Amino acid sequence: MFESLSENLQATFKELRGQGRLTEDNIKDALRQVRRALLEADVALDVVRDFIDRVKERALGEQVRTSLTPGQEFISIVREELITELGGASQGLELRAQPPAVILMAGLQGSGKTTSTGKLARYLLEQKKRVLVVSCDVYRPAAIDQLKTVAEAVSADFHPSSPLQSPAQIADAALAVARKELYDVLIVDTAGRQTVDEKMMQEIKGLHDFLKPAETLFVIDSMTGQDAAKTAAAFGDALALTGVVLTKVDGDARGGAALSVRKVTGKPIKFLGVGEKLEALEVFHPERLASRILGMGDVLSLIEEAEKKIDRQKAEKLAQKFKKGKGFDLEDYRDQLAQMVNMGGLGAMLDKLPGMSQIPAQVKNQINDKEITRAIAIINSMTLQERRFPDVIKASRKKRIAAGSGTQVPDVNRLLKQHMQMQKMMKRMRKGGMANMMRGMQGMMPPGGMPRR
Repeated sequence: MFESLSENLQATFKELRGQGRLTEDNIKDALRQVRRALLEADVALDVVRDFIDRVKERALGEQVRTSLTPGQEFISIVREELITELGGASQGLELRAQPPAVILMAGLQGSGKTTSTGKLARYLLEQKKRVLVVSCDVYRPAAIDQLKTVAEAVSADFHPSSPLQSPAQIADAALAVARKELYDVLIVDTAGRQTVDEKMMQEIKGLHDFLKPAETLFVIDSMTGQDAAKTAAAFGDALALTGVVLTKVDGDARGGAALSVRKVTGKPIKFLGVGEKLEALEVFHPERLASRILGMGDVLSLIEEAEKKIDRQKAEKLAQKFKKGKGFDLEDYRDQLAQMVNMGGLGAMLDKLPGMSQIPAQVKNQINDKEITRAIAIINSMTLQERRFPDVIKASRKKRIAAGSGTQVPDVNRLLKQHMQMQKMMKRMRKGGMANMMRGMQGMMPPGGMPRR
């Protein structure tokens, strides 16, 4: 989401790093470029002004001008102020209330409330909470059925409702059931509109007054840019919001919503929706996002993602196999590719590594996750014998495998070559450690990443 902002800021910082010392003139020039980068990212004007003023006051101080690394000092100030702008510290859900703790989901139609309700239910179920979800949207066709489908997909309990009921009646019945059946959390999905209107606000205020929720989360689409600030202000005036869920962060939005909504509402961003899948919800960490914007990576999030999504049994099995000196067959290769897909794909992983934002655009374009899924399909089209003994795969077998996976024979040849190179790399690592492994990785892919078709 922040690719353009990140590139613009890093171009500015690159110029500063080359300066032997910082003067008032080149600091002002850098601030001008930072301001332009933020405005191009669709950050609200008032937010940009306040941010630049804070950075300017600190950057013109004695600490920066007398520093041995003034450029680095300036970048550090920008990072610290970005963290402040994004909320300072991560803030989780506050559910220390008499069960059931109620979470009220608010926002415009199309912001992703229903999907976010399902994602949040899944997150809480992983925290060993008993969760009940209910839809109070009696206006949008199939809204209730949509939430039912989402709830079933994440194994959350669903309280049925009907468009013939009023939102107040639905909320009353759901709360009674949640109390009687001892649920820990009740998540209430509310109706949205295309724009903020008085009827909508009165309805959700009524639900809020009745339910007295422990959390009132404002769900907003990160693609809305500066409009996010206006919508956030309207909801903030009408409701006692406790936090924000920012959706569609994986899209090509310019990032203005994330930097604007915290300032406008005065409430923390608590979660990021980072994909369409129901597991694609991340706890928001301001310091990690600030580092990613500035091209410093987010290794902690990558580690947490790996801990949650890597199959430990398969990883340990491969480690034992590797330790005993056994071969790295195509089944092992497929498992490693599948783990990569499970973590969001190669692109998502690389985004979290430090310095990756400095890779040229033409190289990034070669990192294509479709190549990974194509490789998995090719291996799945093989017999068990072929996966374990790739040497038996000759011309006729290649044609059959290509036909079964919807690919071409050159694709099969490419995969076999990559697997062979991976085997060599594993052998080098076993014999000579990490240095040999890194040498083995050279040439596995064309300069820049996955091969093009």
